[in-house]
Amino acid sequence: MNIEVVRIGQRVIRDDRVTTHVALVSRSFGAKKIFMTEVNSEIKDTIEKINNTWGGDFVVEFVDNWKSVIKNKKNEGYKIVHLSMYGEKINQIQNQLRLEDKMLIVVGAEKVPREIYELADYNVGVGSQPHSEISALAILLDRIQKGEQFEKVFSNAKRKIIPTKNGKNVQVNETRD
Repeated sequence: MNIEVVRIGQRVIRDDRVTTHVALVSRSFGAKKIFMTEVNSEIKDTIEKINNTWGGDFVVEFVDNWKSVIKNKKNEGYKIVHLSMYGEKINQIQNQLRLEDKMLIVVGAEKVPREIYELADYNVGVGSQPHSEISALAILLDRIQKGEQFEKVFSNAKRKIIPTKNGKNVQVNETRD
């Protein structure tokens, strides 16, 4: 399954950290790329540093027009999945989502334009109470991949966590170029 994410909008001050976390969750939970609008460029630098240290080739791309990204992805055969409290319950739609080959997940910041609901192939709700878009994205990515994303090996990692019952165990390979 090829998964990409588009982050639409950003509220001043509060959302630098939230948008960074949306990108981190996207990366660590199996997405290959995130498109961002209205974003502080330092977020891209942060994610590139994470890739350099922890491996992988997750891509951050800044875009001016989210609508063209969605329309282009639809033309490429991607299913558009909009995370919304008002969407279909994830428990009822997750099996159908697992059948999709290519998916673009839309994560809003502020109130999203009505047009997104119409462009989406799926409007998916993770709960019907106010909650974090970060948690909703993590739950969606986990449900559609059945936890398999946690078995992914990130190539070219300088550091790798070795799971342990007690304490911390990090394998360090600083010789990587």
